[in-house]
Amino acid sequence: MNLSNLHIERIVRMALEEDLGHGHDITSDTLIPASETATATLRARQPGVLCGLMLALTAFSLTDIDFDMSVHKQDGDLLEPGDVIAEITGPARALLTAERVALNFLTHLSGIATLTRQYVKEIEGTGAEICDTRKTIPGLRMFQKYAVSIGGGANHRFGLDDAILIKDNHIAIAGGIDQALNQAKMLAGHMVKIEIEVDTLEQLQAVINNGNADVVMLDNMAPEILKQGIEMVEGRMAVEASGGVTIDTVRAIAETGVHYISAGALTHSAPALDIGLDIS
Repeated sequence: MNLSNLHIERIVRMALEEDLGHGHDITSDTLIPASETATATLRARQPGVLCGLMLALTAFSLTDIDFDMSVHKQDGDLLEPGDVIAEITGPARALLTAERVALNFLTHLSGIATLTRQYVKEIEGTGAEICDTRKTIPGLRMFQKYAVSIGGGANHRFGLDDAILIKDNHIAIAGGIDQALNQAKMLAGHMVKIEIEVDTLEQLQAVINNGNADVVMLDNMAPEILKQGIEMVEGRMAVEASGGVTIDTVRAIAETGVHYISAGALTHSAPALDIGLDIS
């Protein structure tokens, strides 16, 4: 998954505008002469997976064009405490103005990549894939899903427009599982995948009997129930497990034989990775 420079610049510019408010950093402008220069070092303070470096560097370049940047790490690199990620030399005022925006992107996205890698390593050898969800911060979905991919996870749908996912409220309004699946099959193009969410084995049997789903999501089921579900499906469709997935439960879920495990925690609950910016 690649991020476009235009998308990066647009989001970073919005973040800078939000932070600058009426247009300037009054603390830095008050304390630091306009002619002062400094060197800032981005440095890891804990182990993790680097992600979001381009957004961080863009924050500096949009604040002032007169920066000299020396990059030592790339997205996807494993970090250890003390590792130098990049060095930025230029106007001191601009360095301080961009600091928080740069670190916000870098620590947040590196945190997602790091947590995703922990989930991926936890299920090694099972054949299952770790996926993200749409539980993302508005405006940052593309970047958060990018961070999941950097951490070794897979991206679920990016929005409402790229796949059909029939959930419980769709089923309720459509009038039942058969009505929902038949309508989706009739109106969706042949290139569009159809996934449906169920939360009981009785609902799963109805999906199997209908035959129009490509993927079934088994929601909030214990591992022993998931195993029964896998046996019922008999390879007729892909099976995804979702709901309440944690780093402590993901291995047991993966060992049931599901193909995909989606975890909202990857994007909505990842702790920031501790990365500092030291100025000399």
